[in-house]
Amino acid sequence: MIWKKPVTLEILNATSKNTIMEHLNIVYSELTEDSISATMPVDHTTHQPLGMLHGGASVVLAETLGSLAANMCVDDNAYCVGLDINANHIRAKRRGVVTGTTKPIHIGVSTQVWQIEIVDEEQRLLCTSRITMAVKQRK
Repeated sequence: MIWKKPVTLEILNATSKNTIMEHLNIVYSELTEDSISATMPVDHTTHQPLGMLHGGASVVLAETLGSLAANMCVDDNAYCVGLDINANHIRAKRRGVVTGTTKPIHIGVSTQVWQIEIVDEEQRLLCTSRITMAVKQRK
């Protein structure tokens, strides 16, 4: 297992209180030995003006997953912050629920790289994203 901190869905969801994750109704939904998944509704809170899932909302979901996962992979003397994120928007979605899943590509001493795939209810790929995280030491 890659997690260095206690991690349960209850603990993860508690971190969303009073954040953008709570505002967008992002809910952590699955936890495995090397991945974290979360759902997000596609509705008026996540639409862009044409009535489709806003690319920025997809990036929020991706960054949420990658950042949280990275921070769960370091001990209490370290924390992770984002250096770079990219996203390729593959397919539009107008309503329903999307699920993002993050898995590590690289977990190093000074950087981490995470891949995030966002799919619809039929497991069709909507967005693929990659985030690079800097590992910082607490002073």
